[in-house]
Amino acid sequence: MAISSVIIREIRPEDNAEVAKVIRAVLVELGVPKVGTAYADKALDHMYENYQVARADYFLVIDGDKILGCAGIAQLENYAGNICELQKMYFLSDARGRGLGAQMMQECLDRAMQYGYEKAYIETMPYMKDAQKLYSKFGFEYIDKRLGDTGHYSCPVYMLKNLGNVAKGNQGNLP
Repeated sequence: MAISSVIIREIRPEDNAEVAKVIRAVLVELGVPKVGTAYADKALDHMYENYQVARADYFLVIDGDKILGCAGIAQLENYAGNICELQKMYFLSDARGRGLGAQMMQECLDRAMQYGYEKAYIETMPYMKDAQKLYSKFGFEYIDKRLGDTGHYSCPVYMLKNLGNVAKGNQGNLP
């Protein structure tokens, strides 16, 4: 797989089944609990439809016709503040270590900034050290308590990044 053939694009309806398959495969590979994590999310089989709301997008990293990874942003659930959550960022094992996670992270954070979010939040597992290293590289810092209520009660590591947008946010021309 040549890195030059890899693209990042938004999810399409026809991607739903493959995206769910990729996410579940990565979660099983990493030994993530099936309860209280993204594995049990009802949205997993309908990712395209779930991101058809204001200030939310889901992206895929694709090489040819193969989905290598995915991630998205959306308003943090059950939270009144102007914070987005970096959601369901997963990469197949053969895609890791190629800089694709950094490219995807930048895409997500750029979109979050365009949408006017003040901060970005993520929940993860304690043993996902490489992911935490990437998040830290992009300015995420560990926080002591959960924000909002994502339903991912089995994810005990919380991180937050200040995006630098003003208090009221900049909604721009984007939905």
